[in-house]
Amino acid sequence: MFMNYLKVAWRNMVKNKVYSALNIVGLGAGIAVAMLIGMWVYYQYSYDKFIPNQEQVYQVRRNFNSNGDTVTFSSTSLKLADALRSQMPEMEYVAETDQIGSHGLVVGDTKLYVAGIQAGKDFLNIFKYPMLAGSYNKALTDIYSIILTKSTAKALFGNASPINRMVRVDNKDNLKVTAVIDDIPANSTLQFKYIIPFSYYELSQAWVKSSRTAGYGNNSFWQFVKLKQGADYWQVSRKIRDIEKTETSSVNAMNSNVIIQPMSEWHLYSDYKNGKAAGGFIEYIRMFSIIGILVLVIACINFVNLSTARFEKRAREVGVRKTIGSTRANLIWQFLTETGVITLIAFALCLLLVQLALPGFNSLTGTSIVIPFGNPAFWLAMIIGVVLVTMLAGSRPAFYLSAFNPVKVLKGSVQAGKSAGISRKLLVVVQFTCSIALIISTIVIYRQIQYAKERPTGFNVSRLLTSDMNEDMSRNYRALKNELLQSGLVNKVTTSSSPATNVYSHGDIDSWPGKHPGETVEMGFVQVSDDYFKTLGMTFKAGRDFLPNSKADSLNVIMNEAAIKRLRLTDPLNQPLMLDNKQYHIVGIVKDALVESPYQSAAPVTYVYNNGWNMIYQLSNKTNDHKAIAEIGAIFNKYNPAFPYTYRFVDDDYNMKFSEEVLVGKLSGIFAGLAILISCLGLFGMSAFVAEQRIKEIGIRKVLGAKVSQLWLLLSKDFILLVVVSCVIASPLAFYFLQNWLQKYDYRITIGPGIFILSAAIAIAITLVTISFQAIKAAIANPVKSLKTE
Repeated sequence: MFMNYLKVAWRNMVKNKVYSALNIVGLGAGIAVAMLIGMWVYYQYSYDKFIPNQEQVYQVRRNFNSNGDTVTFSSTSLKLADALRSQMPEMEYVAETDQIGSHGLVVGDTKLYVAGIQAGKDFLNIFKYPMLAGSYNKALTDIYSIILTKSTAKALFGNASPINRMVRVDNKDNLKVTAVIDDIPANSTLQFKYIIPFSYYELSQAWVKSSRTAGYGNNSFWQFVKLKQGADYWQVSRKIRDIEKTETSSVNAMNSNVIIQPMSEWHLYSDYKNGKAAGGFIEYIRMFSIIGILVLVIACINFVNLSTARFEKRAREVGVRKTIGSTRANLIWQFLTETGVITLIAFALCLLLVQLALPGFNSLTGTSIVIPFGNPAFWLAMIIGVVLVTMLAGSRPAFYLSAFNPVKVLKGSVQAGKSAGISRKLLVVVQFTCSIALIISTIVIYRQIQYAKERPTGFNVSRLLTSDMNEDMSRNYRALKNELLQSGLVNKVTTSSSPATNVYSHGDIDSWPGKHPGETVEMGFVQVSDDYFKTLGMTFKAGRDFLPNSKADSLNVIMNEAAIKRLRLTDPLNQPLMLDNKQYHIVGIVKDALVESPYQSAAPVTYVYNNGWNMIYQLSNKTNDHKAIAEIGAIFNKYNPAFPYTYRFVDDDYNMKFSEEVLVGKLSGIFAGLAILISCLGLFGMSAFVAEQRIKEIGIRKVLGAKVSQLWLLLSKDFILLVVVSCVIASPLAFYFLQNWLQKYDYRITIGPGIFILSAAIAIAITLVTISFQAIKAAIANPVKSLKTE
């Protein structure tokens, strides 16, 4: 019986090649989009899952109460790490780390400058990265040791064994390689190329060692903990909440609550509101999951409409089959088998499309997704998916057609195309409502990105470069700066403690004129040297710049407008402030610059006169960029020979702030285009079916003198009306969801009627192009051919 179903299914597919092709291509494209999004979503959820017992791993964070506003920080103190070890028996391991920075590694003539982490001795007991050589328990016990990843070891030592070999770090100390771990997977939140013991960090940096006893206020480090098996997360959370409040002399400690975030949330829940993980990348995961489902539904609607339309022509077949003894169940299985065959072919096409699309998709999204052909779970999921799509797409045609009364069918009282017309129109409306909503979303996202990009930044990033500084470069900074300026390759040079487009350090102002009792103010702090504001093109609103090489400015600060507003100072110049138990005075006010989020209001920042570890310099307009960089690299190597010359363009750093929104915009545009394409495939088939149904009517109208334009309008108006209805439904739905999405940005566009008009115009234009071919083809056909069969 089943083989007979297959034979009939194949014959019907071959007999109706065009409709079968439309069904296969539309369904295949829809499944491909759903599979691509599904694999991307799975990849995002797979972050950090490779770590054994990752459900017991947490990062320690702080909630800081700033006058009722809760700000969450990942930076913590070394005193807190020691307190957790001594007071929290539920924690099996505690490991403090730096915040992952780049260092110079040298072996012979090979020089690398790559990111690494400096971690406590229990780091590898928390994070069981695959160990290729060495021991988990002994790898970080030697102060002068280093653990390399596989690729870093190969880059430094080639194919030779690196164990017990020496690596010179930051041109300062030789560290012995005690272990090699596998390369950190791309779907890991922590990304580094080597591990250095935290004990070495303390030994080599006096400020780190002093931080161990400096109190809870010195928050410059990360902490990770692993709870013991069976330890209760909620109980631990309650116990550590007020652990810092024993330090009553510290305003910072008394206003801080300690929390721990599960490893499973690190990648997807990075945004905190009111001290709790409230969102982040998970919002985009949900968005694209919905898009994937919508595109698949659109493809299934295509199938239902085209199949129902074509199957209605088989009404007599149904009547004859029922008359000679076929049951309704037999007919249902017949039609579902036909759907299943088409779905299987569409699935094969889907695999081909996904395989072809993956290189470009991975490049766009920065992922390394592959189709797991060797994974049985993948094939099980695909089989379930094929069955579900078959049922979703084929159920209505199967149950609808199998219900035909054989007597009425054979008498000719069942008119094909009439009984299902309303439901088909409703499905077309649903289909285009989804597609138009995606078009509106794409336009809104694009406009929001452009709106933020065109926002005045308050500084000039053009031709600015930045390079990380080290001790060698710091010692030779004056000579390096002078030679760069004398070369004519650069116009300005300065240093700061943060990149031009970020603020690394935040702190509290202890007191200021007009401070309310118990009030706290947290803001960004940036250490800057000579010519910082000139190099970045920041302008002063009042006061002056720091004086060149002036020790007198060591106790003066410059603030931006947001900081002055935050402190409520009406006459700020020369006003005293207390920072770290020292009195400073405000000597200048610079206009706000968007050094953090371009979507939010400018954050308050205080600038302190001091040398930083980021060198910022501006290329001369008279030089070619590539040639200038090569010559600048030679000058850097002269004063910093133990490190490779590395640089970043500041405008690239600034554009990275839009990376998530740009990615979302591109993906939305691609999937909206695919949704429209799939919808148009169905519309093309439906227009051909309608033209075929009304071919004799068209012939009669032509004989009676109807023009081609009149016939085109006759065949097109119903479809245009459906698309217009879809626009009316899609617009308020899209407005509701997009307005909620925009609320997370302080600086955002207003969704005006122009966006909906443009989206409707695009949808109607695409519809006209799609249906016009069939409409005009039918309108110009010879009426004699259509009427002679009557």
